[in-house]
Amino acid sequence: MTTYVDDRTGPRENPIPRHHQLIVSLFGLYARQHGGALAVATIISLMQDIGVESSGTRSSISRLKKRGVIDSVQVNGRNGYALAPSVIETFIEGDERIFHPRRAAKGDQWLLATFTVPESQRNIRHKIRSSLVRMGFGSVTPGLWIAPGHLRDAVLAYFDTRGLTEFLEFFMADHVGGADLQQNIGSWWDLPALDDLYSDFLAHNRGLLESWTRRVELSNDTESDASAFADYLVLVTQWRRLPYLDPGLPIEFLPENWNALEAEELFQKLHALLASRAERHADRAIDEHMLAG
Repeated sequence: MTTYVDDRTGPRENPIPRHHQLIVSLFGLYARQHGGALAVATIISLMQDIGVESSGTRSSISRLKKRGVIDSVQVNGRNGYALAPSVIETFIEGDERIFHPRRAAKGDQWLLATFTVPESQRNIRHKIRSSLVRMGFGSVTPGLWIAPGHLRDAVLAYFDTRGLTEFLEFFMADHVGGADLQQNIGSWWDLPALDDLYSDFLAHNRGLLESWTRRVELSNDTESDASAFADYLVLVTQWRRLPYLDPGLPIEFLPENWNALEAEELFQKLHALLASRAERHADRAIDEHMLAG
């Protein structure tokens, strides 16, 4: 799976995801296990399970198609959509970052990035900056960006598949002294804004964990699976932007009582409770529409 961000400090979104964000999560979680495509009727049905009317779903599908995230295909003789080839690798990389986030250690190396773009290609400059932010880089200066070194392979692959490598230079580096690194990290990334996002995630999902911890032992039926699907799709959509905005900075350089650690634990517990139930519900809906076709 993947996520999208637009500016240096990241989005200050409403905790309730937008329809097109939920559809992206739907494809990331369930389409790839069914040949990569979903029938329109399936998408509408599953979105109705979380309270989204068909008109809103169709409008969001249109937006995603225009953005090049999904393409029109035939699914068992019916109209449908599949992830565009250009984004599939990004979704695969997102699986690891979203569900198995890695946090750097204090002594790990750093990945540095710098780029040069001719004035005649200013649009490329903006695209590179946005992509660096999307991959979790902090801005040291307008021409120098930094990220934890464990992102190296994912970053190189990301820029290579987008044809931007020719404009960039990447370096692996150690911090060997000088200014206070912890203080600088606080200026390279907007840590208060990021901590607020983690705080919002916790506030909106602690009660969900309490509810499902009680409920999971009492019910194991299709209705419970449908409820799990609705909660899980929203949960993943709320969560998936955070491991990108927070690239796994060393905990030693972060403020005390950093909310990320509790948020990561909460997400993993809810994932363990809901993922299999949600998948059962999605699989039923997909199979039903395949047979109906």
